[in-house]
Amino acid sequence: MTNYKLYLTSAFSVLLLAFCISCVNGKRKEAADDKEVVASASTFPYDLENPVKYNMPQNLFEISGIVFHNGDPKQVFAIQDEDGDLFYLGLNDKQSKYTKFGGKGDYEDLTIIKNQVIVLKSNGELHIFPLSEINKPEVADVVKVKDLVPKAEYEGLAADEKTGKVYVLTKGSKADDKNKATSIFAFDFNGDNTLKPSGEFSLAYSEIEKLSGEKKVKFKPSALAKNPGTGEWYVLSSVNKMLVITDTNFKVKAVHSLKGGNFNQPEGIAFDKDGNLYISNEGGTTASGDILQFKLKK
Repeated sequence: MTNYKLYLTSAFSVLLLAFCISCVNGKRKEAADDKEVVASASTFPYDLENPVKYNMPQNLFEISGIVFHNGDPKQVFAIQDEDGDLFYLGLNDKQSKYTKFGGKGDYEDLTIIKNQVIVLKSNGELHIFPLSEINKPEVADVVKVKDLVPKAEYEGLAADEKTGKVYVLTKGSKADDKNKATSIFAFDFNGDNTLKPSGEFSLAYSEIEKLSGEKKVKFKPSALAKNPGTGEWYVLSSVNKMLVITDTNFKVKAVHSLKGGNFNQPEGIAFDKDGNLYISNEGGTTASGDILQFKLKK
C-alpha cells in the first residue's frame, strides 16, 4: 500500500511539473507574440500623429480623392464630391485650377495611368480622358465606362503604372455583407481606354478585427494606394477611421487607428515617388479641406 501511495505521489508530481512547464512556455510564447506586435508597430515607416498639414482652397472643401502624376509632389490632382471638375494645384497654393469633365454627380476617387485620368463615380462608372486636356476649360471627349463592376457602392480607385492595372474598391454591397469581406476588382488598362478583367480580391473583416482588436468590424473603405517602395497596399477607411496595410495580393498585414484630431473625414490617399504618404480630409464645421503629408522615416 505504501509503495502504491509513493507511486501516486510521484505520478502527480510529474504531471504537475509538466503542467508548470507548459504554462511557462505558453507565457513565453505570448510574450514573444507581444514583442512581434510591438516590433511591427515600431517599424511602421510613418508617424501618423505628426503630419505636415496643407489647407485646401474653398472650392476643395469636400475633397474626395487625390493623386500625383508619376509620383511628382509638385502638383496634386483632386476631385470634389458632387462636382465634375478635375482640380490641380501645388500643395501650398491658395487657389486651384480646374477643368470640367462631367456634370453633377457623386464622384469619389481618381487615378492617372498611361497619361490618362480616370475618375470613379459611386455607382462604379468610370470617366476617362487624357491628362493633356487639363489646359482646357472643359474636356472635349470623355470616355464613359459603365457596367464594369457589380452593382454596389464604390469609393476607391487606384492604378499601378508598372503592371498597367487599375483597381476598383467597394465601399459596401450586399455581397460584401454576406461574405463579410470588402471586394477589390482588378483590370488591365489598354492604350485604347479599354479595361479587361484581371482578377478579384477581398479584404476579410475577420482579419481586420483580429489585428485592430475591434469586434464586429463592418469595413467601409474610402480609398486605396500602393506604396511604391514596398509594394504594399494602403487602404483607407473614413467610416471606421483606420488604415489597413496589405501585401500585394491584399492579404491584411497591419491595421492602424486614425482616430486622432488630424483625421476629420479621411477620404483620399496617395504616395509620392519618394514614398511619402498623403491623406486628404473633407472639411468640417470649423475646418477647411486639407491634405496631410506623412514623411517617410529615414
